Amino acid sequence: MRTSQNIWAVGIILVLTAVHAARGADACAAGAKAASKSCVAGAKSDYALALGKCANLADPVAQKACQAQAKADLADALGECRDQLDARQMICDRLGPAPYQPVIVPTDFVAAIDNPLYPLTPGTTFIYVGTLEGAVESNVVAVTHNTKVIFGVTCAEVRDTVYADGVLTEDTLDWFAQDKDTNVWYFGENTHELEGNEIINIDGSFKAGVNGAQPGIIMKGRPAIGDFYRQEFDLANAEDLAEVISLTDTVTVPYGTFSNQCLKTLETTPLEPDARENKFYAPGVGPILTIDLVGDETLPLVQILTGQ
Repeated sequence: MRTSQNIWAVGIILVLTAVHAARGADACAAGAKAASKSCVAGAKSDYALALGKCANLADPVAQKACQAQAKADLADALGECRDQLDARQMICDRLGPAPYQPVIVPTDFVAAIDNPLYPLTPGTTFIYVGTLEGAVESNVVAVTHNTKVIFGVTCAEVRDTVYADGVLTEDTLDWFAQDKDTNVWYFGENTHELEGNEIINIDGSFKAGVNGAQPGIIMKGRPAIGDFYRQEFDLANAEDLAEVISLTDTVTVPYGTFSNQCLKTLETTPLEPDARENKFYAPGVGPILTIDLVGDETLPLVQILTGQ
């Protein structure tokens, strides 16, 4: 669901006002409710605009059909707002009422990202190949030699590109850093969804410290079954979460077999309440397999290139 920039801005103001007012109270619930109000306002704004476009149709039959479609779209959008609120309330029940604002001390971070389950060595490229909706999907994750300073922390820059039948559909720069306890933090992304040679969507882009966005942990230094944590946080834009399900899974992918040693997570987001993915990580390698539990996508690791 897309909303106008003005409605989005109003929604952010509502969110920040509610969260600031809730300091010391239930900030998580306040943020969830404010995001829901913003979502509903956006849905109604889209509906009003759609009716305006319907009014410009000269054919009465087409105009009536347009109005009916606008009403159906509004109902769907409001249902999605309710589902998102329910999902955020469940998250608050698990994470507690405190504001999410991790303390980032630049001197607590180290130069190399060598967490065994998420190593990011510059010059390394991971290639994943699977299928999605009948197309061959290729995901190329290249750890570049570039860095970016965010929150005073020097982050490694990773380029993540996605191809459908050889055509580039997504191009993203991700920024990671590791602290002294070997937790790998995710500080943001600049993502472009492409159609042909045109950028059609930048949803999900965020940078920690900008407009209230906060970093999250992509991989813990000492993961334990039941861990539930934010991987990123930019309310109503980037809200991925992970839960550790297993530490001893056996996984076979084209790159190899890893017996009784893989970490398995369940990854979700309140922005898409029905979306659920299992991800598997092997020691010394990192991510080796993604399984979409709702769609038909399976994305295994097929090759690692070094010295790039």
